[in-house]
Amino acid sequence: MKILIIRFSSIGDIVLTTPVVRCVHKQLGAEVHFLTKKNFKGIVENNPNIHKVWTIEKGVSEIADDLKAENFDYVIDLHKNLRTFHLKTMLSTPFSFFHKLNVEKWLMVNLKINRLPKLHIVDRYMKTVEKLGVQNDGKGLDYFIPTKDEMDISSLGVVNPPPYIAFVIGAAHATKRLPTEKIIEICNKIKLPILLLGGKEDANNGQLIENQTIGKAINLCGKLNLNQSASVVRQAETVVTHDTGLMHIAAAFQKKIISVWGNTIPEFGMTPYLPTEGSKIFEVKHLKCRPCSKIGFDECPKGHFRCMNEQNTEGVAKVINHKD
Repeated sequence: MKILIIRFSSIGDIVLTTPVVRCVHKQLGAEVHFLTKKNFKGIVENNPNIHKVWTIEKGVSEIADDLKAENFDYVIDLHKNLRTFHLKTMLSTPFSFFHKLNVEKWLMVNLKINRLPKLHIVDRYMKTVEKLGVQNDGKGLDYFIPTKDEMDISSLGVVNPPPYIAFVIGAAHATKRLPTEKIIEICNKIKLPILLLGGKEDANNGQLIENQTIGKAINLCGKLNLNQSASVVRQAETVVTHDTGLMHIAAAFQKKIISVWGNTIPEFGMTPYLPTEGSKIFEVKHLKCRPCSKIGFDECPKGHFRCMNEQNTEGVAKVINHKD
C-alpha cells in the first residue's frame, strides 16, 4: 500500500503523529508519505518510517498534480481543515480523518462545560487507522536527530559535563509561558546546571535569566536549531517545559518531564505521552477563568495572569531536586 498522512503544523502536533506513522509502516508494510508545511519538514525528514516528505508553503494546489500522480491507496488526514478537504476531493482516494473536538473545546473554554473525552490526542490519532487494522504498539513517540545536529554538551559551557536540567522557557503564546521572574525563582532553587532553550524571540529573556542566576543557567535561546535543541533535551537528566513542542520531543526520548501549564489545560489531551516515572504536571487548578483559550494569547485577558503567577515554584524545584 501507498499511504499519505497529512499534518501541516505545528511542532508538537507533528511529533504526536509519529505513532501513527510507525504503526502504519510497520504493521501494513506500507510506503508512507507525509505532507506538512515547508518550515516543519525537518521534524519528519529523518524519520525512517517515512518514504517521502511533501511540503507546501501556502496551499495544496502547489503539489496537487504531483500527489495525484502518486496514486495513493489511502489518505490519513490528521489535520482536518478546508485545505485537507480540497486535497482529498482532488485525489478521490479513500480516507479517514481526525476529529478535532472543536465544539467540545469551545464549550470548555467559553462555558466551562467539560465534554472532552478522557483520551490522549495520540489515541485519537490512532483511531483514524483502526479500519485499516492498525493498532497502537504502545512504543510511544518518535523523534530522530541527524548526526550533524547531535550536540557535544561540553561545547556549550557545561563543564565535563555533569548531569544538567534542560529548561524550555519558550512557548508559542505568552499565556503559556511562566513570567521571567518565576523562572528565575525556580532556577535559583535548582542544584544542577541549567541549559535554557527557546527561539530567537526568547533570547533576551534567556540572557536576563542567565544574568540573575549566576553560575547556574546558560542561555541557548536562539542559538540552536530545533534538532540541536532536541539533542540537548535528549541528554538532559530532567526537562522543565511549558505546553510546547519540545515537551513532546522530550516525551519521545522518555525523559523525566516537569510540565508547567498556564491558560491551556491537560484535559485537552496534549500532555506528555506515556510519561516517564517521576514526571509531573504543575497547574493552578480551580480558576474560573481557565482555560481561557484552546491555544493562547499575547497577554492574560483578565489582566491578573493567576494561572502562571500562582505557580508553586518551590514545588517545581523540589521535584527537580528529587525531594518530592
